[in-house]
Amino acid sequence: MRYRITFTKNDDMRFTGHLDLHRTWERTFRRAGLPIAYSQGFHPQPRINLAAALPLGFTSECELADVWLETEVPVEKVKESLDTAVPPGLIVTGVEIINQHAPTLQTQVVASEYFVTLLDSTQDLDKRIESIIGSADLHRERRGKDYDLRPLILDMHRLPDDEEGRSRISMKLAAEPGATGRPEEVLGQMDITPEAAKVHRKRIIFGVQGEGQSRAGT
Repeated sequence: MRYRITFTKNDDMRFTGHLDLHRTWERTFRRAGLPIAYSQGFHPQPRINLAAALPLGFTSECELADVWLETEVPVEKVKESLDTAVPPGLIVTGVEIINQHAPTLQTQVVASEYFVTLLDSTQDLDKRIESIIGSADLHRERRGKDYDLRPLILDMHRLPDDEEGRSRISMKLAAEPGATGRPEEVLGQMDITPEAAKVHRKRIIFGVQGEGQSRAGT
């Protein structure tokens, strides 16, 4: 039986990488006493599928994991068991049963929306945003390869300042086969270092295969 878990990833877990998060969920399900399913073969692996890897240092309120169990367990029981077993920094916000034959999570993701809080005062922020949006192309280099960042920026605008008076930006970035928009690359194009910003994923957007859904925190 395939279950989709929606969860938040808070400050306590923001430096836990994708592979470590995978192992964290395996331990959590075992600690919760839930019958997690394993793949066949010489090296069985837990059947856990995470969507859209979140870079180190980011937080999120909309992370998704598909997990297969050996037997059917009521959704309410899964949620209750996980609530008692998750480590600090993870909060389960939803559990639902998914069609066994539905496409993998990653193939359904078409974009993500991020809220970025700038930790330092930034001069001419509006002009920097306008420069990004108004550019026909934005050539960047990543892992030795040149690529155009501009088509991956679907929307970008300034948000109201937070309660501490810090500037905030909303970014909606595409996730395409072989190319994913990354907030730190957009910040780099604006001459803002990753250390000078706090990035929070607000929403994961599914395409046609995902029935046009978007997943956002409550």
